Amino acid sequence: MKFTNGQWLLRKGINILYPMQVFDEIIDDESLTVYSPTSIINDRSDTINCPMITIKFSSPLENVIRVQIYHFKGTKKRAPDFEINENKKGKITIFSKDEYVIFKSGDLSAKVSKNKFNIEYLYKDKLITSSKFKSIGYIMTENGDKFMREQLSLGVGECVYGLGEHFTPFVRNGQVIDIWNEDGGTSSEQAYKSIPFYITNKGYGVFVNYPGNVSFEVASENTSKVQFSVSEEYLDYFVIGGDTLKDVIANYTELTGKPALPPAWSFGLWLSTSFTTDYDEKTVTSFIDGMLDRRIPMKVFHFDCFWMKAFQWCDFEWDKTVFPDVKNMLTRLKDKNLKICVWINPYIAQKSPLFDEAMDNGYLLTKENGDVWQWDLWQAGMGIVDFTNPYAREWYKEKLRYLLKMGVDCFKTDFGERIPTDVLYYDGSNSVKMHNYYTYLYNKAVYEVIAEEKGEADTVLFSRSATVGSQKFPVHWGGDCWATYESMAESLRGGLSLCLSGFGFWSHDIGGFENTATPDLYKRWVAFGLLSTHSRLHGSSSYRVPWFFDEESVDVLRFFANLKNRLMPYIYSAACNAANTGIPVMRAMVLEFTDDPACEYLDKQYMLGDSLLVAPIFNEEGIVSYYLPKGRWTNFLTGEIVEGGCFKKEKHGYLSIPLMVRPNSIIPVGSRDDIPDYDYADNVEFHVFEIEGESIVSTSVYNVQGQKEVEISVIRNDNCYRVNIKNSNKKWSVILRNYKNVKEVINGTFEVVDFGVKINPDLKTDSVTIYV
Repeated sequence: MKFTNGQWLLRKGINILYPMQVFDEIIDDESLTVYSPTSIINDRSDTINCPMITIKFSSPLENVIRVQIYHFKGTKKRAPDFEINENKKGKITIFSKDEYVIFKSGDLSAKVSKNKFNIEYLYKDKLITSSKFKSIGYIMTENGDKFMREQLSLGVGECVYGLGEHFTPFVRNGQVIDIWNEDGGTSSEQAYKSIPFYITNKGYGVFVNYPGNVSFEVASENTSKVQFSVSEEYLDYFVIGGDTLKDVIANYTELTGKPALPPAWSFGLWLSTSFTTDYDEKTVTSFIDGMLDRRIPMKVFHFDCFWMKAFQWCDFEWDKTVFPDVKNMLTRLKDKNLKICVWINPYIAQKSPLFDEAMDNGYLLTKENGDVWQWDLWQAGMGIVDFTNPYAREWYKEKLRYLLKMGVDCFKTDFGERIPTDVLYYDGSNSVKMHNYYTYLYNKAVYEVIAEEKGEADTVLFSRSATVGSQKFPVHWGGDCWATYESMAESLRGGLSLCLSGFGFWSHDIGGFENTATPDLYKRWVAFGLLSTHSRLHGSSSYRVPWFFDEESVDVLRFFANLKNRLMPYIYSAACNAANTGIPVMRAMVLEFTDDPACEYLDKQYMLGDSLLVAPIFNEEGIVSYYLPKGRWTNFLTGEIVEGGCFKKEKHGYLSIPLMVRPNSIIPVGSRDDIPDYDYADNVEFHVFEIEGESIVSTSVYNVQGQKEVEISVIRNDNCYRVNIKNSNKKWSVILRNYKNVKEVINGTFEVVDFGVKINPDLKTDSVTIYV
């Protein structure tokens, strides 16, 4: 929200109080509190009728500083609140001088100037941002509204990223962003997943700890500041430091929750009935058998909304006129080695037999007069389940539990954005703050019931809406995109932004949701979709099986689905890393190459894990322009070596995409291409790429339970490579990519293969030496 009129004036009806100086300070073992009057105090009489701002500094984690700013501290705070992990205290140092007082957590410090109030935030004694004089403000309007505001400085060339899955320009500078979830599609300024956390290429992050609407002015109202404000008497935010941007994201997710590890099978291909299409068991089976007959590996079949009767969403009952033999149908489908997903939402239509049951038991949100809150948008007369009510929550979970026992494996948790603010909650929560937070409770309840029935290691959702902490309940997809190249690009922008906001996994509707893609667009989107963490064929009014587009689409889908399955040892290793550290699997280039200024604005390419660069193709000509950072990169598909440090322009056929391997990389490649969940360590090939100079490069292979099974390191010294492997009791091999000449192999044999030399170690050996 804007409060100023240019550089000098305030907007009409706006009055702002600023902390002017530090009048007093209180220091204890864990916090620093400073008291700052809003006028300069020259003598005792100045303390009369003078408002004061209270600012408290504390640290829940090392290298994280919490800043709580109050005008009136006694204002009653009503739920909800984000779940914050404060169990790992960092080393805190506080010391006061005549001119300033410093609060330090690890390598991050806040230096508060006393005479002319401002705060400098430093990491390893280097300034990263600051709250300058008159940046903090308590704002009153002539209408009686109250706001608390902060402005944190931006340096020259500093770029701001994140704030959730926004589809507007990737770099947030110049934008006005409200943290307010909406069902707005992917082509507007609205977002399904609004996260009040941003990160910059200067190496720090800021998280505003407020579940309601946070208004961000990112280098817009003031071009050298990020302004954020809330309509409250207080403001609570965290400054998050780290040696790298990855460290910042790791610290943020330590604070708000690490992404859960999705089951390995969920990384396979999902096929949907689509939304408004006609389908029954015969149709569904024909699609599945059509995929199998064409040797296209798929793992999950999804039933969208009309598995239930029209006007009755949700009643959690299969439409018996279309599916008369549900239990046996599910058994028949699962006998084809498939998992089953069904669509749900948190709304109960009036025609649903469950509406009266929920209404009579007080399970739906109500108005102040006690009436059930209802409207006709989406479902006629629908009410909304109140997940703050523990009885409603268990009631909802029991409906899902019945489906899980029947054979359903997971749920697509749609909606959760259009939550009204003129309602009452069972637990007395503030309805405005609940607008964004509702999705957390909704998805948490669904995640819990799957984990209770299937075990947490086998639990996954396919969710659209999210808020802070929702990363704990993966996977999330990008919502309603259009069947256009422009929408494909905006989907990627949104996904990269979400992954810079603490989310480890992300997907999108291959081919676009609205309308029907051309065969050309479908094939290009397939390549992008199968090189995302999760891959789903889904649409609105038409089916998404490839032979409905053209026969070449069958070949393209098969090729990239096989490729993804072969890459699963690498992808799943990145997934386990995301669950352990919070660092996403799909990464904006700036996250991996923060020091390369050419990467700052790149939003049409990304890193898949540490080592693979993916550049989707966004035009009918098959032409792609992408950037390679410095080093000798290798095309994984063709073996071509390309020198980086520049932009490349290429033309690609449908069975090709820039899939470039970073130098100093080991890519574990699996032995199967027909399923995503198999023994990744058995017959694994370790592809070694461009080890530069005298280096040590290592990687790990995890099993499908998320446990590290194999660790491998490759040490290069002149023309000698030494390969060490730990914990392997299975057959493995090493392929030195881009090498043909081998003089000697100790503890193994070698053979020349495509793109290099394959080293076959002696049985059970854990060390091989190669001379080239």
